Amino acid sequence: MSEPVTINPLIIETLYCEALVLSDEVRNAFTLSGRLEGNRNDEDLARVALSSEGLRTTTRMMHAIAWLLNHRAFFMGEISNYQLHRQGHLSPDLRESQPDQLAMLAPATIDLVEATRRFYDRLLRLDDAWRHSEEGRPSAIHSLCEKIERRLAS
Repeated sequence: MSEPVTINPLIIETLYCEALVLSDEVRNAFTLSGRLEGNRNDEDLARVALSSEGLRTTTRMMHAIAWLLNHRAFFMGEISNYQLHRQGHLSPDLRESQPDQLAMLAPATIDLVEATRRFYDRLLRLDDAWRHSEEGRPSAIHSLCEKIERRLAS
């Protein structure tokens, strides 16, 4: 069995570029520009569905970008490992959509929402693997104590 890929700057940069493209597509897809037609009640329900899913999808992508930016900052030395662990959490709750509202959207928009969910799922798996790989390492405080003990012993 092969070892899981660890997070590295190249992976983060590639995912960041993908997130920016997806976010731009989301912005374009959820712009209300009179694209809805039909009777007034259906149109109102469709607008609510479009607004709700747009907000959910935009929030999902903004959290993804924030997670990626935190990792970029870590690899550039702008934040510490402690700060990354403290700030860099992804919420599994952001994967959810409302199926009844999603069904009211155009097929291309539904595909885009699903693409953002798949992207977010990839980040969740990376985040989970990264956190589990860090569990076996000594904490920063433990490492600092060992370093101080070594200096005092010499």
